[in-house]
Amino acid sequence: MARILLLGAGRSASSLIQYLLRYAPVENWQLTVGDVNPAHLAPVLAAHSEFARAVPFSIEEEDRLEELVAAADVVISMLPALLHLTVAHACLRHRRHLATASYVSDDIRALGPEAEAAGITLLMECGLDPGLDHMSAMAVLRHIRARGGQLTSFKSYCGGLMAPDSEGNNPWRYKFTWNPRNVVLAGQGTAKYLEHGHPRYIPYQQLFRRTELLDVPGFGQFEGYANRDSLSYRAPYGLDAIPTILRGTLRRPGYCAAWAALVHLGLTDDSGRLGNPATMTWAELLESYLPVLRPGLQLPLSTRLAQYLNLAPESEEISRLQWLGLWSDEVVGLADATPAQLLERLLTRKWQLQEGDHDMIVMQHLFEFELNGKTHRSTSSLVVLGDDATHTAMAKTVGLPLGMAVRRLLRGELTQRGVVIPTSPDLYEPILAELRADYGIDFVEQETTR
Repeated sequence: MARILLLGAGRSASSLIQYLLRYAPVENWQLTVGDVNPAHLAPVLAAHSEFARAVPFSIEEEDRLEELVAAADVVISMLPALLHLTVAHACLRHRRHLATASYVSDDIRALGPEAEAAGITLLMECGLDPGLDHMSAMAVLRHIRARGGQLTSFKSYCGGLMAPDSEGNNPWRYKFTWNPRNVVLAGQGTAKYLEHGHPRYIPYQQLFRRTELLDVPGFGQFEGYANRDSLSYRAPYGLDAIPTILRGTLRRPGYCAAWAALVHLGLTDDSGRLGNPATMTWAELLESYLPVLRPGLQLPLSTRLAQYLNLAPESEEISRLQWLGLWSDEVVGLADATPAQLLERLLTRKWQLQEGDHDMIVMQHLFEFELNGKTHRSTSSLVVLGDDATHTAMAKTVGLPLGMAVRRLLRGELTQRGVVIPTSPDLYEPILAELRADYGIDFVEQETTR
């Protein structure tokens, strides 16, 4: 019998839990789910009590963490990324495997030699992005190399968005399907990538103004903006000498220009508190960010905002900001907050998934390579639709690859030890095959030659 401990059971864990419950009786697993509020799991686990249970757990309870980890064979952490290090140390103390969907932090990477010496695997980046992006990109890269192709360009974009039937009258065509705070703070820092052999840098203030338009078969156009550091993916993908490499995030057209306006205003700033009262209205907050009017001059707040942003009052950007209620009489609701915290609170209400909503994951890889004296362009596109507000496309594409990787780890099919990400064909090929065969999660491949 293998014992699995899952820490954290938020929205992104729904499909992972379903997968673990599906295979628990087949693989002879015992599943323990630790969550701050385990009561919400009772309906899910009720029919599986012989091999699954939910227990209360908080990361602050050090003794509880030690007890739960010691009783497991593999620990899956769906906790916030900054808490993975605490769990990793506990796994090392008890020689237990760890699996997460999060990026390998420098602190986790430093534990690699110790984990390898202890004979355990710290399996990271096994969700959607990072995770499914690695697996699908490596599969295409392997195919291109097998044909003798020489890679000249690799671009990869991914976004969690709304399905067309759920965009409604929302001009942003976007709602939260993952951590709202991460969305509000996205892109802060300088984006780095390579273009035709030259390093390119985009400061945060310009990031959402420099986008690329992409077409996804059957779903129309999207715009992509660069992620923070595309250069770090050269080594894991074996692309150290590639002239062009870029990784980015997808949104629907028009989103980025309106978000750039929020950045320009300073409403995504999280560096300092404003000292504001909770009763301040959004109109009052916006007024405080705009230049003082000359004495005797009176202009509507929306007009002043448009002038400040150098936009036409009837522009789509201003329309999107108005839809958010940026100059409404609604109170901000938080005292002494950062601008980013206030914006997050506003957007959480405006961009909340409703019960009948369906989200959508869109991923697209674009490859260019030289073969037999010709330039080839290969595009690999994925679209996944959510079932409802609980079993979202985000939950599927984060949780299913992670569950499948854990299944192979427990079966002894993953023998690598230390810090591991899914860039090896013996790991990603069976996962991609299972996603395709059992869940219809498959990439559409297109190739052209010029």
